[in-house]
Amino acid sequence: MPKRGKRYKEAAAKYEKANLYDTEEAMKLVVETSKAKFDETIEAHIKLGVDGRHADQQVRGAIVLPNGTGKSKKVLVFAKGPKAAEAEAAGADYVGAEEMAQKIQTENWFDFDVVVATPDMMGVVGRLGKILGPKGLMPNPKSGTVTMDVEKALKEIKAGKVEYRLDKSNIIHTPIGKASFGAEKLGENFNALMEAIVKAKPAAAKGQYLRSVTVSATMGPGIKVNPALIQF
Repeated sequence: MPKRGKRYKEAAAKYEKANLYDTEEAMKLVVETSKAKFDETIEAHIKLGVDGRHADQQVRGAIVLPNGTGKSKKVLVFAKGPKAAEAEAAGADYVGAEEMAQKIQTENWFDFDVVVATPDMMGVVGRLGKILGPKGLMPNPKSGTVTMDVEKALKEIKAGKVEYRLDKSNIIHTPIGKASFGAEKLGENFNALMEAIVKAKPAAAKGQYLRSVTVSATMGPGIKVNPALIQF
C-alpha cells in the first residue's frame, strides 16, 4: 500500500469511503477534498458494463463541456493549401503536412495536445499510427478530429472539447474541469459528459450499463457517485 500524505488523509476524513453520493454532493466533496497547492484537475472515472474488445460494444465520442476544461490545448493540424490557411486563421498552434510527420518521427516531438487532420491527409497521418495511437493522439472521425471543417473543430477544442473512450478495463477517464470551477460548474460539466455517455450506450450492451462512477481531484481521494441516480 502506498503511504498517504497528511493532506490526503485530511481530505479522506471529510467523506465516507463506502458511501454513494448524488451528483451535487459528490461535486461539493471533490472540491472540499482538493487540498493541493495548485489548481487540481477533477476527473471522472466511469466503469461500463460493456466489453470493448467487441466492435459493437465500443463507446467513444467527444463533447464540448459547457464550462470548458480550464486548460488551454495546443492543436496540431495536418492540412494543405486553403485548409492549412483556414487552420492558421482559426488559431491552430501548428499547421503542416509531411514535414510535421517527419518532425514527430525523427525528433520525438510532441508539443501538442490534440491532432486534427483533413481526410486527404490521413495517408500521411496513418503512418504515425504506432506513435500517436498509444498516446491517444490519433485523429478519428468519431471524435471530430478527421474533418474538412477545420475551423469548427478548432473552435470546439479551444472551447473545452473532451474525448471519451474505453480503456482496456472498460473504464472511461475524462477531465471535467478544475477544482477552482466550484461544485456547480463541475456538476454541469459532469452531467453533460454523463448524458453523452448514456446516449452512446451500444445496442449490444446487456445488463447494468453504468457499473461505477467516481470523481477525484489530481491528488485527492475518489468520491463515488450513485449510478442509479444518473438518468437522462
